[in-house]
Amino acid sequence: MSKLYNNILSLCENKGITGYRMCKEIGIQPSILTDLKMGRKEGLSSKNADKIARYFGVSVGYLLGTDYSEVDETKKSPSVSDEDIKFALFGGEDEITDEMWQAVKEYAEFIKDKHGKK
Repeated sequence: MSKLYNNILSLCENKGITGYRMCKEIGIQPSILTDLKMGRKEGLSSKNADKIARYFGVSVGYLLGTDYSEVDETKKSPSVSDEDIKFALFGGEDEITDEMWQAVKEYAEFIKDKHGKK
């Protein structure tokens, strides 16, 4: 197995997905990973390397093992804003009072405490 394949596999594991799923989501042939794993190929086309790097929020250099800078954390787990939560809970209702929002926060704190999360 190549270092490139191991880097891709590690990024997939960190994201909690399979290599097959990653390939399907970005529109590349899963056989590309198989070829890397089996040693039939040692590299990727620049187009595919760019697609994979963008998908994981890393540089192509990081993917290829030539750049060890930190992974872009914003790509690993999307943040959820208060507005996103309000939309999910209240369905885009225009009038969400401060009291309603405070009740949601208190309930979240209750659940967090109940499960021992500090």
